[in-house]
Amino acid sequence: MRQRHPVVFLSLTAVVVGCAPTASTQLEANKEVIRRFAEITNAADWDALDEVMTEDFRRHSQATAGPPVTSREEFIQLQQSFLVGMPDQRVDIEMLIAEGDKVAIYATYSGTHTGPMGEFPPTGRRAESKFLAIFRFEDGKIAELWAEWDNLAMLAQLGLLPPPAPAGG
Repeated sequence: MRQRHPVVFLSLTAVVVGCAPTASTQLEANKEVIRRFAEITNAADWDALDEVMTEDFRRHSQATAGPPVTSREEFIQLQQSFLVGMPDQRVDIEMLIAEGDKVAIYATYSGTHTGPMGEFPPTGRRAESKFLAIFRFEDGKIAELWAEWDNLAMLAQLGLLPPPAPAGG
């Protein structure tokens, strides 16, 4: 006798007839918002951030100097400052994991250092760095972000710091 899968049927029915989304469909929707967020930031389409971020968005990071970001507008200003040093910056998402109201990503940041970056003059070198970030959602939009990466490794790639010593030596 063939088994029925009512959970799958109910989930598909909810999507088809417009009922409230299940937890699974909401997690997938949140992941799609993160993909759209990456597209928007890669294109520097700051007006489009209204689609995916709350106005009172907050960003936390020990890797970034300066005051914390406490609004969408401050986030845009921070991103614009990053573009001064690396105008071709890009984020490529490698993994997305969603649970509850959060989505975690493992991604690659890359760019060419052709403009000043804080106190560092341009080197013309290209750098690539893996990073981790966790996004928190409110009402289908990104409300908060925690992002961390290895600044020292990035600065070494740019020739601004000596490369790390080999492990064990």
